[in-house]
Amino acid sequence: MARMHTRRRGSSGSDAPVADEPPEWSDVDAEEIESRVVELAEQGHDPSQIGLKLRDEGVKGTPIPDVKLATGKKVTEILEENDADSDLPRTSGT
Repeated sequence: MARMHTRRRGSSGSDAPVADEPPEWSDVDAEEIESRVVELAEQGHDPSQIGLKLRDEGVKGTPIPDVKLATGKKVTEILEENDADSDLPRTSGT
């Protein structure tokens, strides 16, 4: 709104603080998360859908806000290690 009332550009939006460790309330073991990721991949979910399911449903009722913070690996890395990645390349949603 600053541009409408002044000749200046206005302030930019704020960024979320950088987190380098999982939250204290999320105490799920990394191995449990990895097994849940593989299980969801075997059900046919994409990596982005797996991340959403872990955020919403979690593991044993405890939501996982960020897989990389909790395990140290991305969802795609976990899938590659366990040979659960899809043979088909990911495409855009269009």
